[in-house]
Amino acid sequence: MEKLAFGINIKRNYYHDTLKIGFAIFLILFSSQLKAQQDTTHKLKEVNVTSLSAPNVQTIVPVQQISSADFSHYAALTVADIAANFAGVNMKDYGGVGGLKTISVRSLGASHTGVLYDGVVLNDAQNGQIDLGKFSLYNVQSIALYNGQAPGIVQPARSFASASILDIKTIRPQLTEAKPYLISVGANGGSFGLINPYLQWQQRISKQWSFVLNGNYTYANGQYKYKETGDGSDTLAIRRNSDIKALQTDGALYWAKSDSNKFKIQFNYYNSDRGLPGPVIYYTTASNQRLQNHDLLVQSAYEYIAPGSFHLLINSKYSQNYLHYTDPDYLNNAGGVNEHYMQHEFYQSASVGYHILKNWEVSYSSDAALTNLFSDVYTSYYQYAFPTRLTLLNAVASDLNFNRWHFQANLLSSYIRDHVKNGVAADSKSAFTPTIAATFLPFKSSGLQLRAFYKDIFRNPTFAEQYYYAIRPRILNPERTKQYDIGVTYQKSFDGFVHDVAITADAYYNNVHNKIIYLPTRSPETPSVTNLGKVDIKGVDVTLKTNVIPAAGWMGIFSLNYTYQQAFDVTSPDDSFYKNQIPYTPKNLINLNAGINHGIWGLYYNGTLSSSRYYVSNNTAQYYLPTYNVSNASLVYKILANKLPVNASFEVNNIFNERYVVVYSYPMPGRSYRLSFQITI
Repeated sequence: MEKLAFGINIKRNYYHDTLKIGFAIFLILFSSQLKAQQDTTHKLKEVNVTSLSAPNVQTIVPVQQISSADFSHYAALTVADIAANFAGVNMKDYGGVGGLKTISVRSLGASHTGVLYDGVVLNDAQNGQIDLGKFSLYNVQSIALYNGQAPGIVQPARSFASASILDIKTIRPQLTEAKPYLISVGANGGSFGLINPYLQWQQRISKQWSFVLNGNYTYANGQYKYKETGDGSDTLAIRRNSDIKALQTDGALYWAKSDSNKFKIQFNYYNSDRGLPGPVIYYTTASNQRLQNHDLLVQSAYEYIAPGSFHLLINSKYSQNYLHYTDPDYLNNAGGVNEHYMQHEFYQSASVGYHILKNWEVSYSSDAALTNLFSDVYTSYYQYAFPTRLTLLNAVASDLNFNRWHFQANLLSSYIRDHVKNGVAADSKSAFTPTIAATFLPFKSSGLQLRAFYKDIFRNPTFAEQYYYAIRPRILNPERTKQYDIGVTYQKSFDGFVHDVAITADAYYNNVHNKIIYLPTRSPETPSVTNLGKVDIKGVDVTLKTNVIPAAGWMGIFSLNYTYQQAFDVTSPDDSFYKNQIPYTPKNLINLNAGINHGIWGLYYNGTLSSSRYYVSNNTAQYYLPTYNVSNASLVYKILANKLPVNASFEVNNIFNERYVVVYSYPMPGRSYRLSFQITI
């Protein structure tokens, strides 16, 4: 009864707070009146499917970016589907529409990837990993991956605190007095019972004020066929308990006196109920595990740039994440698992930059975050710690351009202190971690650039690693990661058949000490988390992008990303897996995107080829996962109907019905279809 009361109180308080915040935002956003406009013209006109745009690759750190205009080229539904196409990215995908999707960049693990949402890093102190499958693409303007960190120096200190950054930028209204609103209505539907309607409303309130509101609902039964190989029959079975019902709403209110003096406040709410199908094990019944998430994020940002000298950036954020996990089939004295978690975070950041000279800028950033986690997990021998964590981050940075040289450097100070209600809190931790980056242009107008960076960073243990079923205090050190990168870029535009070319090649070496190892198969009565790991990672990322114009009115695109990774466990020469490839890390990974469009039509292909992997540290035949090759295609159709843009697309995922797994015992779907339609008013 105590557990039930705790869960009900969490949920009641959550919805009470959510309603209050939502009502306040509602009053702000709807304080203006809509001005309806009619259009009686009945004429169809064609629109270009896409436009020519050369990506900027000549940056001080490696960057890859995909904009919203290109999302349809990838047969993508979520941010995870886009992020999986970047070089150096290894997606961990448990399958299905609602399956957990996280990314590891350059074999460092998902916890080393910071997810930047409109300038503020998202945080999950409980697990340290952000599920990218939660984020739809309807409100996203662009997605970029930065190795090391984003290139600017006036940014929150937390942006310097990850080994890599996935930067998600949402759509900001660009409206005029003549056309003060924009409303987009659309839907996706397809295999596995997918129904996904969405709505976006952009509104210009005045010359300085505007807002945007988004909403989408996702339902899928998640039932797809897979090969059952446990009995050697190679028959088809149906994946069960992989359904999802999810509602996501978000919005933002913008004020801009000018491009150098602006403010915004945003909210994002996500509510889902999904089944967890569990691993496929022969002669076992279907899983009955369920997971509910209710996530709320409210953040604001103010930016002021004085001409030629001073730059100010202030960010604030409040987030709460409610999680309810049940497993009625788990054998214990309580008759199953029924766990509730509620996580809160209060975050404040201030960054200032100053141009000492025209070509030399320095900055200082200071962040403070207070995070806590409540849970009703307890047994006769264990009570949850109820941890609260104070995180203080301070960073000083410098950016200098000198002739054909460009230098950046920063020093990050981190201080972390925990307080617990039950048990013993982890020791306070502090560290200074530097980053140095440089570029050089060998020739002024050749389009060739050389670059290099070094970054030292550490990852503190998550609440789950530090406290979950910690019967005795766990002595854990932060993971320490050193990154070395050297690369070359080439970018050029032309007037002929080839419109533009962008090529990058980066070789890197990463070294991880005190890698935190979690062994979920151990009994919860004994500590199952420890610092055991050392990993040496050597790799190469190569990207190629080009646009071609084969004939008037025709355009072709081609993008190729290649990754080579040698990620060896070098913990101890006495280990049987010494110098074996770490789990779920293919040595070779290729992502290909190509297409052609003409007038109102566009046809695109997207493919992923992964070499073999192993799902445990021992690289032996019994733990082998074979190569897989997945191909997707999309047909895009765009017209003007009554002067209203209409977009339609038909997508086929896994064209050749490849039977494969990304995570052992979690089969991926076979061939599937999706039809999309959108009209903009």
